[in-house]
Amino acid sequence: MIKVKCMKKRYLVLQDGTAFEGYAFGADSENIGELIFTTNMVGYIETLTDPCYYGQIVMQTFPMIGNYGIIESDFIGQPKLHGYVVREWCEAPSNFRCEYDLDTFLKNNGIPGIYGVDTREITNIIRDGGTVNAKICDELPASFDDIKEYKIVSAVENTGSTEKSEFVPEGDCKKHIAIVDLGSTKNMEQSLMEKGYKVTLLPYSFKASEVEADGVIISEGPGCPCVNAEITAQIKELMGKLPVFGIGLGHQLMALSQGAETEKLTYGHHGSNQPVKIVGTPRTLITTQNHGYVVKKDSVKEGVISHLNGNDGTVEGIEYTDKKAFSVQFEPDDALIEKFLKMMEE
Repeated sequence: MIKVKCMKKRYLVLQDGTAFEGYAFGADSENIGELIFTTNMVGYIETLTDPCYYGQIVMQTFPMIGNYGIIESDFIGQPKLHGYVVREWCEAPSNFRCEYDLDTFLKNNGIPGIYGVDTREITNIIRDGGTVNAKICDELPASFDDIKEYKIVSAVENTGSTEKSEFVPEGDCKKHIAIVDLGSTKNMEQSLMEKGYKVTLLPYSFKASEVEADGVIISEGPGCPCVNAEITAQIKELMGKLPVFGIGLGHQLMALSQGAETEKLTYGHHGSNQPVKIVGTPRTLITTQNHGYVVKKDSVKEGVISHLNGNDGTVEGIEYTDKKAFSVQFEPDDALIEKFLKMMEE
């Protein structure tokens, strides 16, 4: 049976009071978040279940979302976003793997959504003026103070692991890898197990002195890197003792541990089509990214910048050759994973 779209009015209100009228879907609730846009044309299931969107209202620039429904085996984590904005959603998805539709997913996870708004105009506002706070609501608010004052807090604490867990492959283990979970997706431990590695997932409150592994991966995660002083201190203690590979937030915290600085981007990098240049070569990678902060290029004193964003020239990777460590801002490909695995063997 085809579900008839709800035509209940709903509003997306920006912090300056600008309001966009659309229609409600998803959870019957209101929420405030940092409004960002993602340029993915596909992969909305991964977007919806990426913990790095903690505290944010996510807007899709691609106009039709939900055409292949929801497939739970494609989930990469627990949904943490505060709202979802689309131009149009598909109420009758068509895919042999489809289990249910987008509206049901949002309702099941308490996420309010809005459709029928001009996502192109809203994207232009963010690109020109920078990321803004916004509220999804059913009535226009009398005051915008709560929207203006909203801040993402305790992001890692609300997405990262709080307890240690182990994943052991069948047969003989090649090596033992520790992953510091700052809000990571489940892809990494599964991939490493399939390659024959034992994986220990460490909580964000880990202590460097207690790490027993042949190498350490510092995972991706949400929020401002500067508020994670204790995690940064533990990473600094690890650097030079074991091979270390940082991804996303892990990349930023590794840089902070070596005296570099970070800054917030105007509207962040969110999508699967971010060009990244490999420094010193003619190669450019097309990468998946989801972050609002970067390492300041001029602040890098330790290590060598290995990757730069092809659009804005921001830092996308750093090599710490004297410490057997490196990091990237984007989702790593197999070549980078193999580089880390080889580093552990040396």
